[in-house]
Amino acid sequence: MSPDITAFFDDATNTISYVVRDPAGSACAIIDSVLDFDYSSGRTDTASADRIIAHVTAEGLDVQWLLETHVHADHLSAAPYLQEKLGGKIGIGDKIRVVQDTFGKVFNEGTEFQRDGSQFDRLFVEGDSFHIGQLRGDVLHTPGHTPACLTYVIGDAAFVGDTLFMPDFGTARCDFPGGSSETLFASIQKILALPDATRIFVGHDYKAPGRDEYAWESTVGEQKAKNVHVGAGRDRDSFVKMRDERDATLAMPKLIIPSLQVNMRAGRMPPADEQGDVFLKVPVNKL
Repeated sequence: MSPDITAFFDDATNTISYVVRDPAGSACAIIDSVLDFDYSSGRTDTASADRIIAHVTAEGLDVQWLLETHVHADHLSAAPYLQEKLGGKIGIGDKIRVVQDTFGKVFNEGTEFQRDGSQFDRLFVEGDSFHIGQLRGDVLHTPGHTPACLTYVIGDAAFVGDTLFMPDFGTARCDFPGGSSETLFASIQKILALPDATRIFVGHDYKAPGRDEYAWESTVGEQKAKNVHVGAGRDRDSFVKMRDERDATLAMPKLIIPSLQVNMRAGRMPPADEQGDVFLKVPVNKL
């Protein structure tokens, strides 16, 4: 089956969120939602999530899943807010436990922070399947960018998160804790083994040089032929060399510190203090 897909582009973080609908009914899933966050003021806003809510409401959709492709380092997830308004189960890869353990230490979280993935409703592993109405979704574990990265193959569409970008932009960075360019190359081969006509939907777009418009949809065939990092049969060793050298020049994402603390909690803020105030930590010389 071919799902109906509506994309929502977030200008502040270059993130694309998706509403994926069963064409035979009203069931849908929301993938990689965004909670707006102004770092300079420490204030959140729900404008991006409210756009999705307005669409779901107008179309009379039934939200069954709120899916995360990974623990994002460049935006905060709006999954709990959407769940409160629309329902649905929050899902992520079971390697979230690895991410929670790693960043629980980075942010000096106490023993009250559970590192077992229990903040999420469903932890997926390679080979799992789920349903959105009559649509079947299959789970590929595609680590490398992070240990918990998943690709959701739903009908003829694959939602690859930050594993692949548009063919003219390439692939994801691998220099976060737990990342690996060797592992990413192997994960990408798994995605490229899907049928050539499979639609690829990416998690971000930054407009490659020479392209005027943002874009987020390609195909497996296009990625195999044209991806500037892995296309045209590029071998593993040259990819790893290119990726590692490129990553060494990249700055950390602007929202990495708040994003990781919130997203490893399934989009929830750290517990409030006795006065009801919430605080985020800034680790010094840890990232």
